[in-house]
Amino acid sequence: MSSGDRKKAVLYHQLQQLRAATNSNALNKASIIVDASNYIKELKQKVDTLRQGVGTSTSPNPSPAQVTVETLERGFLINVLSDKNSPGLLVSILEAFEELGLDVLDARVSCSDTFQLEAVGGENQGQADSIDAHVVKQAVLQAIQNWSQSSEQD
Repeated sequence: MSSGDRKKAVLYHQLQQLRAATNSNALNKASIIVDASNYIKELKQKVDTLRQGVGTSTSPNPSPAQVTVETLERGFLINVLSDKNSPGLLVSILEAFEELGLDVLDARVSCSDTFQLEAVGGENQGQADSIDAHVVKQAVLQAIQNWSQSSEQD
């Protein structure tokens, strides 16, 4: 079997997998791809519908974000993840770091559809042994709660 024949066989196999995954009955490549495209559009609509349903459901005490804090050799790795973009939340969290005496040594933030922060915070020299991961997590959760309450009032 030549290299070209092998590539055709792999492509045919992948096309059949796509056909099966999208429940397509089409026989030619173009129709399978059109069916797959339509299937993807349907999935996107279902996701949007589910997101709207989640957005309208109310819980007594919604938790706008998940927070994890890990202790590093010198400082902490702080992760914050929220399922929605939250204008002003980053500022609130950074203010909490400042109040704790944490310097942000490295950070990655994404604020497109969701809010995600991964930061490495190092302790200031004057605060050397006064805080631990639990204290950092509680301060971040409090900052999120304060932000949440202030954004609801706006």
